[in-house]
Amino acid sequence: MKLEGIRVIDLSVFLPGPYLTLAMADHGAEVIKIEPPGEGDPSRHIGLSDGPSTVFFRNLNRGKKSVVLDLKDFDQREALLSLCDDADVFVESFRPGAVDRLGVGYATLQARNPRIVYCSISAFGQDSEWRGRPAHDLALEAESGLLGMTLGGDGRPAMPGIPAADMLAGLQGLSGVLMALLRREQTGKGDFIDISMHDVTVGGMLNILGPTFAEDRQPIAAHERTTGGAAFYRAYETQDGRHLVLAGQEPKFIHNLLGAFGRPELAELCLRGPGPHQQPVMDFLAAEFRKRPLAEWHLYLATLDVCYGRVNTLPEAFAHPNLVARGMVRRDETNRRHVGPPIRFRDEPAQPVLREPALGEHTALVLGKSASTSE
Repeated sequence: MKLEGIRVIDLSVFLPGPYLTLAMADHGAEVIKIEPPGEGDPSRHIGLSDGPSTVFFRNLNRGKKSVVLDLKDFDQREALLSLCDDADVFVESFRPGAVDRLGVGYATLQARNPRIVYCSISAFGQDSEWRGRPAHDLALEAESGLLGMTLGGDGRPAMPGIPAADMLAGLQGLSGVLMALLRREQTGKGDFIDISMHDVTVGGMLNILGPTFAEDRQPIAAHERTTGGAAFYRAYETQDGRHLVLAGQEPKFIHNLLGAFGRPELAELCLRGPGPHQQPVMDFLAAEFRKRPLAEWHLYLATLDVCYGRVNTLPEAFAHPNLVARGMVRRDETNRRHVGPPIRFRDEPAQPVLREPALGEHTALVLGKSASTSE
C-alpha cells in the first residue's frame, strides 16, 4: 500500500483529524491514536452502536492503534515524545497553544525529529486574534458565509446534511501532509501545517463568489446557478411525495428534457442564465414531475441523456448497486457495514482493517516497542 512504513501520531478527536488519519490508515500507515484516560475520544460515546463501539467512532478510527496517555503526567508525556522521535506525521486538533502547554508543540518535536510533519487543525488558525475561540463545524459554516447560502424554501439557513467545515479540514489537512511528505523526500526536513476550518470553508466556496467579488454584494441564493436560481439545478416533488433533482445545466440536457416533454421553447429561458426569469420553467417542471411516482420517473429519465438523481434515503443509498459494485459498502467478520476507502489506486489499493481499537488496546504493545527501540 502507498503509505506502508509511515508512522502517524494522532492526538485529534471528533471528526477532522480522525478523517485525515483514517485515509492514511486505510492506505497502510501505522496510525497511533493517543487518547486521554477515562472516556477517550468523545466520539466513542456519540450516537448509536452496532458492536463494541459507536458507529461514529468505528467509521473514523478503524485500523488504528489506541494508546492511552495522560499528557499532564511527566513520564507519560515523555513516552509520547519518544514515540514521536521516529514518527513521520503528528496530527492534533487542540485549541492553539494547548500543545505547547502540554510540552508537545511543534518546536519541541521538530528539535528532536527534524523530519516530522506536524499538522494542527483548529477553528480559526494558529495566528489569528480569534485563535482561542471555541467553535465546531456549524459555527464555522456560519462565520464563513456558507450557511448564509444554504437556505431552505423559507429563506432561512438550513441545517447542513454533512459537516462541510470538518470534512474540508480533514481533506485539506491530508493534502498538506502528503505534500509535506513528498517535499521531505527532497529536503530531508518536515514542516508545520496550520489548517484553519474557517480558511478551508471559505476555500470551498470558490464557485459561488461571483456577485461578492465582482460587485461586492451578497448573492441572492434563490437567483444563483447552484443555489436555487436554475430550473435544471433544483429538487422536484414526485407524485408519491418523494423527490428527484435535476443537476445539469448544459444546453444538451436542457434541450433533451424539454424536447421530450414537448416544450422545447422553454429552453431559451434556461439558456439566458440563472434568475427569476426561469420561474415559468420551474413551474412547468414541478407540475410535470408531480404526475408520476419517483420509480417511474427513474425508469423514464434513464432513457434520456439527462443529468438527474433520486433523493435517496440513507438505507437506499447504501443499497445502491454502483456503490456496492465499487466496494464502497464492505462488511466485517461480524457483518457490520463499513464505508470503503474513496481513494482508489489501480496498483497498491487500500486494504482497510475493518476493526476499531478498544480504548487503550495497544498501549502496552506500542510503548513496549518504543522503549525497546530507544534502548
